[in-house]
Amino acid sequence: MIIEKVLGNTHELPSGPDPYAGLHREKVVLPSSQLVKRIQRVTTDHGKDLGIRLSSGAGDLRDGDILHIAEDNMIVVSVLPTDVLVIAPRSIHEMGVVAHSLGNRHLQAQFFDAASEYRAEVMVCQYDHTVEDYLKHAGAPYQRQERVMPVPFRHAEHSH
Repeated sequence: MIIEKVLGNTHELPSGPDPYAGLHREKVVLPSSQLVKRIQRVTTDHGKDLGIRLSSGAGDLRDGDILHIAEDNMIVVSVLPTDVLVIAPRSIHEMGVVAHSLGNRHLQAQFFDAASEYRAEVMVCQYDHTVEDYLKHAGAPYQRQERVMPVPFRHAEHSH
């Protein structure tokens, strides 16, 4: 079976009864790094092989994306947690210094506000031992966590 488009997302269901209630949920378990691939071969947790061939204009895959729906079965993307550093600067100055230092390392960061699942204004980046050492040295508050990220981290390319 070849998947050419995402049919919806289980995390973005309309209010009211779940339209997929009663369907068996088969999973395609992926690490975050594979969410950005347009063409790939995957296997469900039930051993079914699938090909994914998304158009170049399609967004990245996300946790909860529905790839296929049949009579009593659906196939859904399940993303593995990513090892991250959740950084919670105490001031705008500390945030600026930390963000500048991480930017010089070309690490991607994602930012969340107090209304997010973090319940605080935080910056999240993929775990890196040198970044953790920097944060310890700078005295910036952080925690190392395993999180399913809403958006995959991409390698940042640049030139001078």
